[in-house]
Amino acid sequence: MYDRMFFTPVAVSVGAGHKRMIASLSDMHELLTEFPPSRRRLSYGAAVKACEAARAGEISAEAARDALITFAVTAGVLWPAEQQIISVKPVARGYGGFAA
Repeated sequence: MYDRMFFTPVAVSVGAGHKRMIASLSDMHELLTEFPPSRRRLSYGAAVKACEAARAGEISAEAARDALITFAVTAGVLWPAEQQIISVKPVARGYGGFAA
């Protein structure tokens, strides 16, 4: 069986400030297998079932990715997305047109 890739990888936190990119079903399976049993919740089981179903071809890889994101949010391991700049403060300029 070949490994099915996600359209967009999911970034999760693994340890003190370390990011891990989950880009395929095998990456997802590996992450879920290594996840500590003491921190597993209901969303963990749903993510495992979705991963197995996607590997069997019963659902799309993107549906499994959605289950992974739900799991990561509830487990508190989803890497925070970089926020874009929403506004920019104006800069006072002199007569030369360069920032003062």
